[in-house]
Amino acid sequence: MTSRTTRVALATIAGVLVLAGTGGCAATATDFASAVTGSSAVAASSSGPTSSSSTLPSPPPAVEPAPSPAPSPAPEAGPPVDPLIAPARAALPLLAVKGRAPKTGYDRDLFGQAWSDDVSAEFGHNGCDTRNDILRRDLQEITVKPGTRDCVVLTGVLYGPYTGKRIDFVRGQGTSMAVQIDHVVALSDAWQKGAQQLSTDQRRELANDPLNLMAVDGRTNQQKGAGDTATWLPPNTDFRCSYVARQVLVKERYALWVTQAEREAMERILSSCG
Repeated sequence: MTSRTTRVALATIAGVLVLAGTGGCAATATDFASAVTGSSAVAASSSGPTSSSSTLPSPPPAVEPAPSPAPSPAPEAGPPVDPLIAPARAALPLLAVKGRAPKTGYDRDLFGQAWSDDVSAEFGHNGCDTRNDILRRDLQEITVKPGTRDCVVLTGVLYGPYTGKRIDFVRGQGTSMAVQIDHVVALSDAWQKGAQQLSTDQRRELANDPLNLMAVDGRTNQQKGAGDTATWLPPNTDFRCSYVARQVLVKERYALWVTQAEREAMERILSSCG
């Protein structure tokens, strides 16, 4: 069977011979060769692409979008900042710095009846003694003695600020002292740093001022004794800023002074607070 390409070539040769015979053209070997080559090229192009150069380029691969970075975890909220810290920082430079005076003449009775309600400080003249006022303020889940106008606390739970530990309070002989009411500025320390110059009423106010009082673990309170910031700090480091802030503000309120070592310790603690 004769291929399509061969048939085209033969037809082209015949045409050339006819033209030559009639004088329409002077056919040469070169013309003949050109006619054959051209016919082959046409036949090749009509049969479709024969090489990769005539193939359409493949589309570029799809670009995957870059993954979005994972959101950073929100920072954990720390404990709330004690609002007393800022005023304590402002008050500390105003405190006088002096040496500790002798303890000569000190007596607890010089600060009035223990837990007197006869004061102008918060909770004063409310018909309840100061110790029970502070227990009601600082304890949770309290129960009170019937017939006392909700004054006398029978039981409760204290999360001791000095230790951070839970203490179950039960009123009674041999159990009440598990929770004690601490004078943040010890009365003996106050006596040696200016309280000797206070009036009887001022000393009574100092001894019953809720700013200067906290329900705490009894054993830890005994270990503190009459220590100041330079000689004793709560074992619970998270509470030290609040503790020192109260000491500063109590001393400012009652015009008490600090020793140089005490001042430096107060500055060190308060400078580390949030």
